[in-house]
Amino acid sequence: MIVDERIAAYICSLEQEMPEVLRNIEKQALEDWVPIIKKPTQNLLRFLLRSLRPENILEVGAAVGFSSILMSEYMPKSCHITTIEKMPERIQKAKENMEYAKRSDRITLLEGDAADVLQQLANEERSFDFMFMDAAKGQYINFLPNIMKMLPVGGILISDNVLQDGDVVKSRYGVTRRNRTIHSRMREYLYELTHMQEFDTIVLPIGDGVTLSTRLEGESKQ
Repeated sequence: MIVDERIAAYICSLEQEMPEVLRNIEKQALEDWVPIIKKPTQNLLRFLLRSLRPENILEVGAAVGFSSILMSEYMPKSCHITTIEKMPERIQKAKENMEYAKRSDRITLLEGDAADVLQQLANEERSFDFMFMDAAKGQYINFLPNIMKMLPVGGILISDNVLQDGDVVKSRYGVTRRNRTIHSRMREYLYELTHMQEFDTIVLPIGDGVTLSTRLEGESKQ
């Protein structure tokens, strides 16, 4: 926990319950040890979607489809989600969950490595005004150039898991050797987001850390 556990539990107790379909998918994912977005991040997405009412959503990292199905519950009826996943077993489960939730017509699942799929989407000059990054943390910095090509002025990029259970504040030698590359890349990513002229970014200590980055007016797409 990166915030006081009692406070987090209290805030969570105030939230309304999700629809049964989402609760069932979440329960199964947790039983299968599949990492899915935490309650505070779920609530943040719900609030942002209802407030911003995006037209096109891009999710990087579908896992078993929980977060894209959750977003489809709160996005405008005219909105569509494109999500990316590369692990075959998760792709299959995501398809099953989308069918179960009756969301297959509102969510397009693209199969493949996110770097390759993002490059393809950028080459097609696709545009997404709401992006949710929830993939391999060490790759966020590498995904950013193509993300920037597809995010219009006023669009928002939400990046999850950016504080790494608090490890990101430690020195490089304060984390295990196997995590040092991810640690360095995430710190680089956070610095880029908070110092780019094209973005106004805020870092929120909720869930496992979330950034909200808005593409600034007057800055054209790359």
